[in-house]
Formats: sequence, structure tokens, C-alpha cells
Amino acid sequence: MKRVLLSWSSGKDSAWTLHILRQQTDVKVLGLLTTFNEAADRVAMHAVRRELVETQAASTGLPLWPILLPWPCSNEVYEARMRLAIDRACHEGVTHIAFGDLFLEEIRAYRVRQLAGTGIAPLFPLWGTPADTAGLARRMIASGLRAVLTCVDPKQMDGRFVGRWYDSALLAELPSSADPCGERGEFHTFCTAGPMFLAPVEVNVGDIVSRDGYWFADVVPRCSPMQRSAKASA
Repeated sequence: MKRVLLSWSSGKDSAWTLHILRQQTDVKVLGLLTTFNEAADRVAMHAVRRELVETQAASTGLPLWPILLPWPCSNEVYEARMRLAIDRACHEGVTHIAFGDLFLEEIRAYRVRQLAGTGIAPLFPLWGTPADTAGLARRMIASGLRAVLTCVDPKQMDGRFVGRWYDSALLAELPSSADPCGERGEFHTFCTAGPMFLAPVEVNVGDIVSRDGYWFADVVPRCSPMQRSAKASA
């Protein structure tokens, strides 16, 4: 039995990796490993609020393993804090860390180097080729997976896509140069629903800003009518 910790970015690929892992009878997923910018209390690059990732984790029924990173963060500090998490994972009987990487060889090679000699092996359940991602995107959407684009790189595609839902209409509008899953960093997502969740994570898309050369959409928890009433009367 593989005892697996899943690298969890809060996006669609991480979520789909969990769905795939849970279909394998020789795998037990033990938790979700997420790095946070400790100054902003958000997932790096995805810019997702920590409270929303905590809601995701609760809806998967898995504990969240947060790794807090300073901002700015050097690669040396990042790797030192990752080593602490890996040491903890070894102590708690984790045998593998799974990643939602799709086809970038240099990223895979880095993951392999990072875990070399630790006693923990890497898993890449979604691994394939650039030709596979269009079909993967369609399967995700057909399954009921819902995700919103929280970050867009305007050097690779138009910033108007930020804050959009990841659906068939969006796929049809993507530039031909963009990977349908955003694997080259064209965009990042926050996953709100799908077969990996017990219940949807209800959100609204808030402010859209340009910062540090990227477009970001602030995804915020959707309040219930009772919560809105309580806030109004506070």
C-alpha cells in the first residue's frame, strides 16, 4: 500500500490527481501539502486565500499540511522548509509524494532530485505529453470539475481570461499557443467542485488586479444569506 501525501496547489490539476489516486486500490492518500506565502497568507502564484484551501481540505476529508514561506523567498529557504516537511512525512510513514505535473521534464527532474535519498518516492499520476492535455481538460470538465482562473500571465495570453470559469467556452477561446491545462504557466486555477470533493466550495470572484507582471482575481468565500445578515447586523 502506497501511503501518499499530495502536493496541493488548490488548482484543478491537484484536484484531479486526488481523484485519480483515490481510484487506485493500492494507494492511501494521507494529506494535502500546500505552500503558502506567509506574508499574504495565500498560495503562491495561485494567490488563493488560505481559508479557502482549508475549506477545500475539509471537503476532501484530508488534513492540510501547510508550509509557510517568507516573501520574498530564496530557493535555499524554500528547499530547507520543504526538507522539514519531508522529514515529518518520513516520520509519519509517508512512502510517496504525488504531484499533478503533466509534461514538463525539468519540473519532474527537480521533484525527483528533491526527494532523492529521503526514503520517499515521487508519483506523477497525470504524466503524459503536450498532446494529452486537451483530452484531459475535456475529461475534467465533463466530470463536473469546476475551477476559476485566479492568475493569468499576460505574456502568454490575454489578461481578460482572469476570473473566468474553466469550462468548454474558455477552452474554445484560448490562443492556440496556450496549453489547455495551463501547464506552461499560462494560467493558474482554484478548484471549487468535482468528484474529489464532498461538497462544492462556494466562492465569488472579487477584485481583479495587475501585480508583479501578472493578472490576479481575488476569489472570496461566498456568504450564505444567514452569514450576510449576521455581518450586516454586527
